Amino acid sequence: QVRLVESGGGLVQAGGSLRLSCGASERAFSLYTKAWFRQAPGKDREFVAAISWTGVSTSYADSVKGRFTISRDSAKNTVSLQMNSLKPEDTAVYYCATGPAGVGGKPADYRNWGQGTQVTVSP
Repeated sequence: QVRLVESGGGLVQAGGSLRLSCGASERAFSLYTKAWFRQAPGKDREFVAAISWTGVSTSYADSVKGRFTISRDSAKNTVSLQMNSLKPEDTAVYYCATGPAGVGGKPADYRNWGQGTQVTVSP
C-alpha cells in the first residue's frame, strides 16, 4: 500500500497563496489516481481536485476552479496543489489520497490517505 505524507499547510491572509505537497513511499504511486480533499470543522470531507495517473486528465471542484492547480512529479513521487487567491472559506484540513484509475470525487472511492495538513486563511 502507498503511504502518503502531506506538507505545506499554514496560515495565510485572504488573497495569498500556498503550495501543498504530498509525498509517497513507493514509486508505484505514479500509477494511481491522485486527489486532494478537504474537511472544515463540522463539515463533510469535500472533493477539491484530482489528476489521473497519466497526468493528462484533471478535475476540480467548482469552488476552487480557476484558483487551484493540481500537478504531479513522477520522478519525485509527489503530487502538489497550488492554491492561489485563497479565501477564508478555503480554511480546512487538506488530505491527499490515491485510488484506482477511474474513481470519482467521493472519499469512499479512495483507498490510501495521508494524515492531513491544516490550511487557515484569515480574512
